[in-house]
Amino acid sequence: MKYGMHAMALAALLVMGCSPGVPEQPAAAVQSAGPKVDTGGSAKGDFGPPQGEPVHAVLTSPPQVPPATGRTAPAKVIVELEVREVEMEISEGARYTFWTFGGTVPGSFIRVRQGDTVEFHLKNHPDSKMPHNIDLHGVTGPGGGAASSFTAPGHESQFTFKALNHGLFVYHCATAPVGMHIANGMYGLILVEPPEGLPKVDHEYYVMQGDFYTVGKYREKGLQAFDMQKAIDENPTYVLFNGSEGALISDKALKANTGETVRLFVGNGGPNLVSSFHVIGEIFDKVWYEGGTHFQENVQTTLIPAGGAIMADFHVEVPGSYVLVDHSIFRAFNKGALAILKVDGAENKAIYSGKEVDSVYLGDKAANLEPVTEARAAAVSGTLSLEQQIAAGKAHYTGTCSVCHQDNGAGLAGVFPPLEKSDYLDKDPAAAIHIVLNGLNGKIKVNGKDYDSVMPPMSQLNNDEIANILTYVFNSFGNNHGRVSAEQVGKVRDETPRAEGAAH
Repeated sequence: MKYGMHAMALAALLVMGCSPGVPEQPAAAVQSAGPKVDTGGSAKGDFGPPQGEPVHAVLTSPPQVPPATGRTAPAKVIVELEVREVEMEISEGARYTFWTFGGTVPGSFIRVRQGDTVEFHLKNHPDSKMPHNIDLHGVTGPGGGAASSFTAPGHESQFTFKALNHGLFVYHCATAPVGMHIANGMYGLILVEPPEGLPKVDHEYYVMQGDFYTVGKYREKGLQAFDMQKAIDENPTYVLFNGSEGALISDKALKANTGETVRLFVGNGGPNLVSSFHVIGEIFDKVWYEGGTHFQENVQTTLIPAGGAIMADFHVEVPGSYVLVDHSIFRAFNKGALAILKVDGAENKAIYSGKEVDSVYLGDKAANLEPVTEARAAAVSGTLSLEQQIAAGKAHYTGTCSVCHQDNGAGLAGVFPPLEKSDYLDKDPAAAIHIVLNGLNGKIKVNGKDYDSVMPPMSQLNNDEIANILTYVFNSFGNNHGRVSAEQVGKVRDETPRAEGAAH
């Protein structure tokens, strides 16, 4: 009971502090505490009044970053940011009503210089259903500006602050219930450059993680509603980079060339989870941890707390697709926290050879490789029989598939579906080629029982090997589905190329 009363009292205070009906004390009424002294704190970043004409901040949508300020003196910088409540895709076929700063998740990237005086305008679109405000972690003042920026739909608020501390800072909505506003996508980053600027790099990108809580399950189609209980339980449906599954993959992937240096400004909006941020196949040369002024070198994975940020630089030497993940790894491959950095350029075999050997290894499960050799020779001569395919397929199955699906095809209850008398295979035997090549993720029903696991793609197997394995499965374990040819596998492989990136 006491806790409830305290919570209500706090909420009342927040509302009072954010209410436009409470007049603020005029600046002239604020009395000086004495002569100006170096406090050793934020005051160190006060380089005097703004110089020159006011400038309008360049705001960019993720993953783009505004250019460096390029200024040698503090200025008055005008920032205009609009709040919009927008329905957008959170996953393919699944939509969500995001609350946004600037119409994107994360919100627009803001870039200023230490010592700048920032005149901040917050506009709340007339179509919004909720009042909003903004708490900028780079502000020295009550609520980071929240108390001065409470803005009803169809209204505009303004306040001014001096950017005293350089670093990379999160901003977010702080209107009650704060967690709900953040969980709906109301966060972004503000960079306060040091007076000398940042070291030059070839590419700068803006990436921000957030956890989302929907009533529907992961990848459930249709318009999804916010689930407050999931949020309280810290059980997200999605963990995403830049607000949607697939926001930074395929044609939306980040890009660089070999020999270039990439800088990532990475934030974590939360509202709940800590991020274990990692780029598969790269090591960060420098990480400015917690968004501050100190860096660590040669970092593999860096923690980013909810409401925190890091800046990471790394040089790319080898071409290919590099996968950005939250290395709390089920979030990456089962909740959506994946992005791609695609690096083009000449290969450097001295640094990374690529695959040098790709041969069959069956370990102690393979008593005899003769069926494989015999089938390979028969395929070349065009005399491959069903019996030879089955024999070769059994040898490959034993070394490749039996660990999960078992020697007898019975699978593992609740984890790996059975191949034995499988009604799933009965429905569409040809779909098995797609599954072997491209993997399978998500819930399926086999022989009346649900399975919700992940089968990785097995595209490292050649067409002959896949054809023989499936022919063996189709003619074993109580199944009778005929045979599969290498040509059939090749056609499917050509139609559905392997997705970029891989787990590690």
